[in-house]
Amino acid sequence: MLSRRLVFVTGKGGVGKSVVAAALARVAASQGKRVLVCEMDDKGSLAAYLGRSSLAFEAVEVAPNVMAMAMNTEDSLREYIRLFLRLPIIGSLTPLARIFDYVANAAPAVKEILVIGKLCHEVREKHYDIIIVDSEASGHFVAQVSAPDALATLVRIGLIADQTKWMSGLLHDPHVSTVLAVVTPEEMPVVETIELRERLAKVSPLDFGGVVINRMPQVIIDKLALAAARDDHAMTDTVNVCDWLIARRAEAERHSSHLADEFNLANVETIAEAPAGLDSPQRITDHVVTEIDRLLLVHHE
Repeated sequence: MLSRRLVFVTGKGGVGKSVVAAALARVAASQGKRVLVCEMDDKGSLAAYLGRSSLAFEAVEVAPNVMAMAMNTEDSLREYIRLFLRLPIIGSLTPLARIFDYVANAAPAVKEILVIGKLCHEVREKHYDIIIVDSEASGHFVAQVSAPDALATLVRIGLIADQTKWMSGLLHDPHVSTVLAVVTPEEMPVVETIELRERLAKVSPLDFGGVVINRMPQVIIDKLALAAARDDHAMTDTVNVCDWLIARRAEAERHSSHLADEFNLANVETIAEAPAGLDSPQRITDHVVTEIDRLLLVHHE
């Protein structure tokens, strides 16, 4: 995953894609890579996991070798005009932005091409060794990454056609771009992730590089102590809690097996649930970094 130049991290809302993106950025930087991590929506979750109060369109250094930014429509439009249309920007973009909104509502993929264009530009210019994208939730992700292909069907000649061609070339190259789906071991996120891969395959050859289960329950129960507790009626509550933990782990393993079967994998990589008591987004990021390092070590061995 970290040998690619552009990694899209996506998943159903609430599964932890932002913290996984932040952790991946730190792991890549620890390997000596120059990293850009980019938030595609305006929820601000990525900033918190990187130890910042907010992020802006202008990339800032948040850790050694890690730059971070957040997309927004007007700044994306401004840069698109400057870089690709090569027009000077004078004063406010508000009137132009209003026209853009009108056009974007009429033609699919126009808004999406701005943000994808920015990412592809950074890849092409080689400003960074790897760009990790905290993407839109899976429900909007497919439209976003297939924007160059969708726009190419509408505009077949001219400047825009030329731009969509080279963008598609980067996105379609499995050695350059890939998708990492983050999922929690629950029915709806698992189903949505399976559907995401199917929808993506229908509209784009973008590589679906992998899936990782976040917040995998860990059960460490002393079987002898549990057996003793079952014989002690005074410890009924303890037995009930242990039984619930065991059942919860079993359910999570069932969802993991389902994913492995659907994706034809021997097993699905997992990030252990954070221990109780982690009281800040940064400490949760530290935990996920440790888990990713563990996965890398296992694969290296």
